[in-house]
Amino acid sequence: MTRIDIPDFGSLLAPYIGAIPEASQPAFLSRLERTAAERYRGWAIQLPEHKAGLLACAEREDEIATRVETVLPASSAEHTDLINQYIEPARDTYYQVFSALPVIDQLAIQANAERQGARAWRDIADQLEDPHIIEELLLCASIEEASADYLDKLIAAE
Repeated sequence: MTRIDIPDFGSLLAPYIGAIPEASQPAFLSRLERTAAERYRGWAIQLPEHKAGLLACAEREDEIATRVETVLPASSAEHTDLINQYIEPARDTYYQVFSALPVIDQLAIQANAERQGARAWRDIADQLEDPHIIEELLLCASIEEASADYLDKLIAAE
């Protein structure tokens, strides 16, 4: 594995996240989770020997998205329109980080991104009062870390 620079995804994606009103930012982030799920599905094709584990990571990303969409949906149709407007350029910016890198380096970046995502869900939970929503977001953080742990093991074995 080469020396790689791992970005702060919150800063990298801030122009897109910041374009969404705060109340609907979790819904935007949930859509980003679905783009990560697609990345995992692509890696599963590239690394068939790790297909089952990578597809499990994709399922976890989708699970996070569904949980967040359930407890913190976009707060208005206008916000949904903004999410739809900014999700594609945000996804492209996220994907660009991985371009031209060997797959193993991409997975190392993704493992770190999962941990950054876990911190983000905890940070959002810290700002809320509803115990059910807090519990869901803390669970999402743990789910993120499960994928990061899997990727760390995969990388160590390569």
